[in-house]
Amino acid sequence: MAEAAFFVAAFAALVDIAPPDRLGEALSLNSLGLYLGLAAGPPLGEVLTQRSFPTAWMTAAVLCLAATAASAFIGETGTPTTTNTKLIHRPAIAPSIALCTSLAAAGGFLAFAALRAQEEGLENTSLPLFLYGATVVVSRAAFAKIPDRLPPLRLGAIALAVIAAGLVLTATPHTLIAGSVVLGLGVTFSTPAFFAAVFATAEPHQRGAASGTASAFIDIGLGGGPILLGLVANASIPAALATGGALAAAGCLWTLKLHRAH
Repeated sequence: MAEAAFFVAAFAALVDIAPPDRLGEALSLNSLGLYLGLAAGPPLGEVLTQRSFPTAWMTAAVLCLAATAASAFIGETGTPTTTNTKLIHRPAIAPSIALCTSLAAAGGFLAFAALRAQEEGLENTSLPLFLYGATVVVSRAAFAKIPDRLPPLRLGAIALAVIAAGLVLTATPHTLIAGSVVLGLGVTFSTPAFFAAVFATAEPHQRGAASGTASAFIDIGLGGGPILLGLVANASIPAALATGGALAAAGCLWTLKLHRAH
């Protein structure tokens, strides 16, 4: 519940303070913290669990407290409204479905990358995850302005196509490392593109509901993707990753349909 509340409030606040013509850039830069965590978290976790699992959990708790302290220094970005707003922002559902497919596919990679690395004989099984996270961090910093130069749904469709290609590479023998980087490039643009599309459907007083609607689909994707692909993983890990690629490809087709409708 705490994570859900923080996520919704943080994205709504970001849209409040970002200039409209730089929203994509703001969304890209804002997500760097998330992917810095994804890049640094697994290696840090491996080091800490060598001491003990309680040490790892206590360190995570301390990091959460540090984030709480940092948030206390941020002022309010808007004033509460008395306008009645529906809990679910319906216009945000369609682009959120596309966002869900990208995260379900990427979530499958996050779940099975270490196992796939073990199959490929890599000594450092967290290397694919590190390269994935590092690619997203570097690319979002380097290409932060691109989401403002392309229509969000078109960019989202391109991102999903790249995600699909990356997952196919991770499922192919001897191309796990290359696939991790390609996947990271796709994810670089997917989240900023689809959140820009979501917020384009919302008035200022609807931003909280739009953010909440999109974030629900994020959790469905990140939670449901590994479960769905886990069923396929009973056959083989490469089959699960390839299925994730097919899911991203389906999301690409859905996004192209939305783009043409607009």
